[in-house]
Amino acid sequence: MINIDYKSDLPIYEQIIEQFKINIMKGVFSAGDSVPSVRKMAATLGITPSTVAKAYAELERQGVIETVRAKGTFIAANAPESVPLNIEKNKSKMLSEIIELKHAGYSLSQIQSIVKELYESI
Repeated sequence: MINIDYKSDLPIYEQIIEQFKINIMKGVFSAGDSVPSVRKMAATLGITPSTVAKAYAELERQGVIETVRAKGTFIAANAPESVPLNIEKNKSKMLSEIIELKHAGYSLSQIQSIVKELYESI
């Protein structure tokens, strides 16, 4: 369901957000599905509840999940399949990685192949 890479440079709460979005795109999560409580998710992942709460707050702000008082948290009925992204921020992240690959001697076609493989794995 949610997989965390503890060696990643991406903060854990951002990984949780990303994993929820990927699972929605893949159809693993559907509108109305129950989301584990903050405490349960934290225990499952072995992280602090505040980290999960931060991720859930952002997911709710983006309209991906919704909390129904006294019932729990659910995948939003109108959860966007792709949440609007900060394009400039993402281009900056990609540029940094592309520079590393180019510096390591990868050609444009090899980099494109890597991007395509990653895109198709989602």
